[in-house]
Amino acid sequence: MKFLARKNVVKLISVFVLSISVILLSGCVTNDSTSNELEQEISNSIGMDLVLIPSGNFYMGSDSTPLVAFDDPAHEVSIENSFYMGKYEVTQAQWKAVMGTSPSLFEGDELPVEQVSWYDAQEFISKLNEMENTDRYRLPTEAEWEYACKAGNDTDFSFTNEATDLDEYGWSDSYGWCAINANGTTHSVGEKKANSWGLYDMHGNVWEWVQDTWHDNYDGAPTDGTAWEDENSINRVGKGGSLMDGPNICKSSFRGSLDADSTSYVLGFRIVKEI
Repeated sequence: MKFLARKNVVKLISVFVLSISVILLSGCVTNDSTSNELEQEISNSIGMDLVLIPSGNFYMGSDSTPLVAFDDPAHEVSIENSFYMGKYEVTQAQWKAVMGTSPSLFEGDELPVEQVSWYDAQEFISKLNEMENTDRYRLPTEAEWEYACKAGNDTDFSFTNEATDLDEYGWSDSYGWCAINANGTTHSVGEKKANSWGLYDMHGNVWEWVQDTWHDNYDGAPTDGTAWEDENSINRVGKGGSLMDGPNICKSSFRGSLDADSTSYVLGFRIVKEI
C-alpha cells in the first residue's frame, strides 16, 4: 500500500496510508489544579486501566519533517479538561469481552486488537458505554493523543530525541525501515517502558485511530483540543506508527491518513474517558 503526502507520495513499509506532517514539537504546561483531587488511575468492569491526563497547553505540529518540507504550522493548543486515557492499546481480551470475537491476525489475549476499522472502534466504544452505563468513553482527539504521548516533553519522542532509545519504549525499528525488534508481529501491551504519564506503546506496535478527519495541514485547526471533523471526508487520522515502521514514522507528531473503513494487522486503537 502507498503512503500519501500532500506534496510527495512516499512509499513506506507499513500498510497505513501516511501523510507526512508535524515532527518538531514544543513542551507543554499542565494547568489543572483539580487533577490533584482525582484518582491517578482507574479501571472498569472489563479490566481496562486508564490513567489521568491533566489539562494543559502544548505546541502541536511543526513547519517541516525530516522527510519532506510542509507548511503545517506549529500551533499552541489548550487541552481545557483533564481526561483519562487507556494505559494500553485495547487488547484482544477486552475486545472479545465487548464484541464476542476478535478479528486480529496475531492471536493472543494481551496482544493489541488489530484489523479494526475506525467504524469498528466506534461500535466497540458504543457497546462499552452501554455496558458501563455511561456515555463518556470515546476515541481520543488527535490533539489529546499527541499531548498525552509527549507527556510534557518537547522532544521528537515521548522520551528523548534519540531514535536509538525507541527500542526501550516501542515495538518498531530503532535504526531504519525494517521491523527489527518487533520481528514482524505485534507484542503484548505494556512490555516496554511507559512514558512519564504512565502510557505504554505510544510508539510502534499498532497504529491508533483517533477521532479526527484528515486535513492536509493545521491551518484552521481547533486550538482547544477538540476533534477536527469534516462531514465531507471519510479519511481519519492515525497516530503512533507500528511494528512495521521506523523512527521517523513513530515520532509523537507524525500523522497517518486512512479511509475510516480500512483494516490492517497494524491498526488498532486506545480509548479515553471524559471526566
